[in-house]
Amino acid sequence: MLRYCFAIFVSLPLIIYYVVKIRCMMTHPKDFTEEYRYGVARNMVKYTMFNSRIKTVCHGQENLPKEGGYLMYPNHQGKFDALGIVNGHDAPCSIVMDLKRSKMILTNEFIDVLDGIRIDKENLREQLKCIRKMADEVKSGRRFIIFPEGGYNRNGNNLQEFLPGAFKAALWSKVPIVPVAVVDSYKAFDFNSLRKVTAQIFFLKPMYYEEYKDLSTKEIAELVKERIREAIEKAVNPAEQA
Repeated sequence: MLRYCFAIFVSLPLIIYYVVKIRCMMTHPKDFTEEYRYGVARNMVKYTMFNSRIKTVCHGQENLPKEGGYLMYPNHQGKFDALGIVNGHDAPCSIVMDLKRSKMILTNEFIDVLDGIRIDKENLREQLKCIRKMADEVKSGRRFIIFPEGGYNRNGNNLQEFLPGAFKAALWSKVPIVPVAVVDSYKAFDFNSLRKVTAQIFFLKPMYYEEYKDLSTKEIAELVKERIREAIEKAVNPAEQA
């Protein structure tokens, strides 16, 4: 919490600048390309990381599909996860976020400029509509980050249950699934410290439709979870993997 408050205090002029800039942009969103809007979001992430004394080391960008849309499924550790992934993902991508959390200042603008999708966790019908919308958009070439754990609660590098419903979009769109392992991201805002923090992001080898088409969403969820668990274990305990 200390780092979070410090980052807001130090970044206040920056926050005002980006809130105004993005709100002005979104009055005429078609005047700005997806690449330009993504560049604005990444610049915002870069300055936020600098002011928060957070560094992200990314691995496996070569695993990302070169063409077409795909879905990234990371584990969820805290507020910084999506920022770290966007920082290491060069091609424009977007995010699926809980409706209530997405309304916070700057987070709201971040979702808007990325043309993200807000999911109301209290309305099952709306959830299905959002997942269908994401499936349609990713099929047309967009890329999305969706957290299958649904939330985070000081779980550190330990995984929570992966919700099978998050994988319906993959089956409906038939696009590649990219498991993403997030390591030590929780240290950014879980500790009352201003020491420099380094988080790691691992883009793992994609699972193509042929690999998962005959699996249920529960089986896909367990498979993705296991691959992320293995990647986290290797990162946290490299000596044991030698």
